Amino acid sequence: MHDFCFTIPYGMLLIGGGFIGYMKKGSITSFAGGAGAGLLLILAGYLSLNAFKKKKTSTIAVVLQTVISAALTLVMGQRYLLTQKIMPAGLVAVISALMTCFYVYKIATGGNKIPSKAAEQRLRQDSCMNIKTGDKQGRLKLQFFNLHNVSASSWQTLSGKPPVVIARGGFSGVFPDSSSKAYELVSVTTSLNLALWCDLQLTKDGVGICFPNLNLYNDSDVKDVYPNNKEWFSVDFTWKDLSDVNLVQNVKSRSGVFGGSYQILTVEIVAELGAPGLWLNIQNSAFYRQHNLSMRNYVVSLSKRVDFISSPEISFLKSMKKDVTKLIFRFLNQDQIEPFTNQTYSFLSKNLSYIKTFSSGILVPKSYIWPVGSDLYLKPHTSLVTEAHRQGLQVFASEFANDFVFAYNYSYDPTAEYLSFIDSGNFSVDGFLSDFPVTPYRAITVVTIISNDGASGDFPGCTDLAYEKAVKDGVDILDCNVQMSKDKIPFCMSSIDLLNTTNVFNTSFRNLSSTVAEIQPKSGIYTFSLTMSQIKTLKPVISNPKEDHALFRNPRNKNVGKFLTLSEFLFLANRYNSLLGVLIKVENAVYLAKHQGISVVDAVLNKTERLTTQEGQTTSIAIMFQSTDKSVLMDFKEKKLIYPDELVYRVDEDIRDVTDSAIKEIMSFAGTIVISKESVLPYNGGLVKKKTDVVARLKASGFRVYVETFSNEFVTQPFDLFSDSTVEIDFFVQAVKIDGIITDFPATTARYRKSQCYREMSMFRTGELLPFGNPRLLSPAQAPYPLLVESDVMEPPLLDVKSKNSTPTKAMAKAIQVFSPVRTMAVLVIFFISV
Repeated sequence: MHDFCFTIPYGMLLIGGGFIGYMKKGSITSFAGGAGAGLLLILAGYLSLNAFKKKKTSTIAVVLQTVISAALTLVMGQRYLLTQKIMPAGLVAVISALMTCFYVYKIATGGNKIPSKAAEQRLRQDSCMNIKTGDKQGRLKLQFFNLHNVSASSWQTLSGKPPVVIARGGFSGVFPDSSSKAYELVSVTTSLNLALWCDLQLTKDGVGICFPNLNLYNDSDVKDVYPNNKEWFSVDFTWKDLSDVNLVQNVKSRSGVFGGSYQILTVEIVAELGAPGLWLNIQNSAFYRQHNLSMRNYVVSLSKRVDFISSPEISFLKSMKKDVTKLIFRFLNQDQIEPFTNQTYSFLSKNLSYIKTFSSGILVPKSYIWPVGSDLYLKPHTSLVTEAHRQGLQVFASEFANDFVFAYNYSYDPTAEYLSFIDSGNFSVDGFLSDFPVTPYRAITVVTIISNDGASGDFPGCTDLAYEKAVKDGVDILDCNVQMSKDKIPFCMSSIDLLNTTNVFNTSFRNLSSTVAEIQPKSGIYTFSLTMSQIKTLKPVISNPKEDHALFRNPRNKNVGKFLTLSEFLFLANRYNSLLGVLIKVENAVYLAKHQGISVVDAVLNKTERLTTQEGQTTSIAIMFQSTDKSVLMDFKEKKLIYPDELVYRVDEDIRDVTDSAIKEIMSFAGTIVISKESVLPYNGGLVKKKTDVVARLKASGFRVYVETFSNEFVTQPFDLFSDSTVEIDFFVQAVKIDGIITDFPATTARYRKSQCYREMSMFRTGELLPFGNPRLLSPAQAPYPLLVESDVMEPPLLDVKSKNSTPTKAMAKAIQVFSPVRTMAVLVIFFISV
């Protein structure tokens, strides 16, 4: 039972009791105490309920309700002992004591449990089946499900996020395990949810290296370099000794032509490769201890750079408990003995409550979840994932490789195997350990959903309501288009010209209109002309589709919501576990630096760093930076040592192709490119001629490719796509294979991504309608879009602006005030004591 189910009635009971006491005895303090405690409990219940809907736990609610019930137990218990009266002191003391025990129990068991999504999955599958058979009831069920559950995560992982892809030794299915090329090739997965796996070994002089085995013999040419040695363990060599040793491919089914060309890497080198995550596996800490080497001390020295640490040795994980939080217990073959407990791993898999005492997750061979018989056919799946999730343990599955023999049920299709672990309708693992990371990535990822100023099709862009609606609708990456106020506060707004996004023309600020040729040819009222407090007084305006301003978006919401500072935006985004990241867009930085003395990059970095370093505040979301200006992205890269994967280059014009030199130039500073829909599917007069190869060329070079801007209005799609936004999404996902959709309506793409029905849509072919048109009525041919060349990308360095220290405004001081339940409780206790 969830805490809010009792907290709200408990609060109402206290309010009622206080009111009855007032009516009988006329005691104002009695009424104030009961009403005060009751209202605070109702507030706590409301906060807990809201957090539960977002699949989170409210710390404020937990503290508030526990402190109130404990205080009431103490105060009313003492009063009962003095007066010996059951009503009201004895009754309130007993109820409060029971509630305190209940709250303590909820805290001890991890708070409110998020319900399984298996029922939702089954409903969706049933709906698809009914639709295929033409069942009207099935159509109604699917429509109801989409309307009311479109915001729910379809992942049955512990966090609700997509599973993590762990690249074992990099892309070890192609290149030698743990080689530089194997790690570099992982970039083709283009995943934000990825970790590089490193089997950690130590050399004689204590240097940590990534190598798949304790013995260097099988996976390197060490025997050829040191033929006189009798043993070739890592502890037999110093790091300098291994400088001439090269890695080889040890799996016979894989090509050996890449062996002998790549040196062994240190852990520090692998950590600097810029992958989103790093996973260290420690297999033999006891062996190194026998050689006077401390694996624990080495790992502790690296812990801040490591996301996961796994080991099959319980003693090692227990020794790390105080230093590292992301510890994963690795299960070996079921009949093997774990040395610390002297129990088999099979036995330990049935005692997950014990595993939870020293780890936050488990890594198991896939047979622990889907057993395979001796005839190579699947047996029924076990309940291991469900039971582990019930204990709050993440579950990662291992032993995946495309060239291994696996169950006949999958018909030699590795993607089908991965899907059985995440799309069965019963459970989903939290990650895969794979030699071929691109396969699980493609099985997991349909397309990433990036908001365009939040859900700007439903609410005014860049407002709190637009952002909250985008998260509710299932967006993966939330965006903030950063503008600067006169007092140099960064905030989110879709345009630097307030005339485009607010009612500023109807205010006294309309006389601030000016013309800035570097920004736009027409006059405008710019954000840097008003202070943040002045901008906060303006009403937002919802933007209509640029293709047809006669279409109005949600008139009821046209002026609702409030604009957020960048700090407020980051705080809002960090509240939602479902988000993979935020995208911070920066434009007009050159003009602001040169003419306004404002460094947008410095202002943005200041706010993002405060988010991650503020005491007691942590962020689990990735932060990416986007600009059309290379100099801006280079400034971010140099000032924060940001990896290219975190930088997004937006092409600000429609293009037909991109030259090799331009690709090479962009690769030097960005890992993702944003292009327009027209750059992929150019059309004239509403009819498509032929899709371009821009996306294919960019993806072949290792870029993630996001396409903008998708909208639901029929005027935004060519006639070939039947004026259907879902058909358009399906074409760009299935035929063009883009990585991300930037959209005004995240709910539409989220619905497409979740429904199995859409995966069976027939593929649209470009240019099919054009031949049927009357040549005399067709629109005149347009000049082809330009090529993107290197000179389009090149920019001079961004001007350095000396920042001035500014004192916090009253609005900022008010924004950072925090609610103090302890102070409130002190007042409340005084009320009760005085009754």
